[in-house]
Amino acid sequence: MEQVWLLLLLTIKVLPVTAQFNGYNCDANLHSRFPAERDINVFCGVQTITMKINFCTVLFSGYSETDLALNGKHGDAHCRGFINNNTFPAVVIFIINLSTLESCGNTLVVSSARGINANGNTSVVQIGNVSGYIDTPDPPTIISYLPGLLYKFSCSYPLEYLVNNTQLASSSAAISVRENNGTFISTLNLLLYNDSTYSQQLLIPSTGLPLKTKIYAAVRATNLDGRWNVLMDYCYTTPSGNPSDDLRYDLFFSCDKDPQTTIIENGKSQMGRFSFEVFRFVKHKNQKMSTVFLHCVTKLCRADDCPFLVPICSNRERRDAGGRTTWSPPSTSGNAVISAGPIITRSGRKKQSFS
Repeated sequence: MEQVWLLLLLTIKVLPVTAQFNGYNCDANLHSRFPAERDINVFCGVQTITMKINFCTVLFSGYSETDLALNGKHGDAHCRGFINNNTFPAVVIFIINLSTLESCGNTLVVSSARGINANGNTSVVQIGNVSGYIDTPDPPTIISYLPGLLYKFSCSYPLEYLVNNTQLASSSAAISVRENNGTFISTLNLLLYNDSTYSQQLLIPSTGLPLKTKIYAAVRATNLDGRWNVLMDYCYTTPSGNPSDDLRYDLFFSCDKDPQTTIIENGKSQMGRFSFEVFRFVKHKNQKMSTVFLHCVTKLCRADDCPFLVPICSNRERRDAGGRTTWSPPSTSGNAVISAGPIITRSGRKKQSFS
């Protein structure tokens, strides 16, 4: 995630205009000039893009804050900025929420590039480039003595940063992404089943599931544009419903997979599927039953690009399960974390009597 570039252009050469600095935090010695490239700052955040424009040079150019708008949307008050006169110099602030990019005409272009994945290996990653501009309106006359101001901005993100970045300890997560020609909001659900046909949802008896019971899990998307697929980045378990629990056991991550876990489908459709055998957490050794919560870090990928994002693994690329509970997955900031559970298992401990 980085600020790619920003640029300000003066479209016409004009005669000087008297600036009106009265009431604003400006210095006539510093700001009696037309805007320059240094007069805009862009902050590319995880949830919002914030732009701060030097308002003093805008005033000097003969404009007010209401003359600036995103992407030529001068008739929409929601696409205008607001003044902060508590800074020096005074600035006009624009805030773009990444979940509502389309509201003021900003664009999102997704491309693939070589990069470093969370495992530290080189792979193909998807980049979302958010771009737009802030400008002043064209005059209603044939000529104008005022400069036309144009501020361009662009922020580049890993695609998952454009996904809801809230970590959710629940059964679903909402995703909102904008493409050039529209918006979709998709809901992801993590569902558990008894059988490989994914027709019978998992029922857990009051006594808990026997150890090594096979469970079939599915990450399913609804209301998702057909050009996008669901990609399970990695799935792991915790003894509590907190996805950030310090104690966790990963079922699969890249080519590193638990021996009892089978990935059935990933990145090929709007549903990811896998199976695993239930276990108990050793910390519950003194309890009759153990609780297991399942979490999947999920993102979206374009259908054409998904095959390049799914790792190609051989049977030799498997880690022994012995030391896996101490492994800590990378931060899930920017991903949708969906959870299911608790899965209750029997401890498996048998009482023995001696005569």
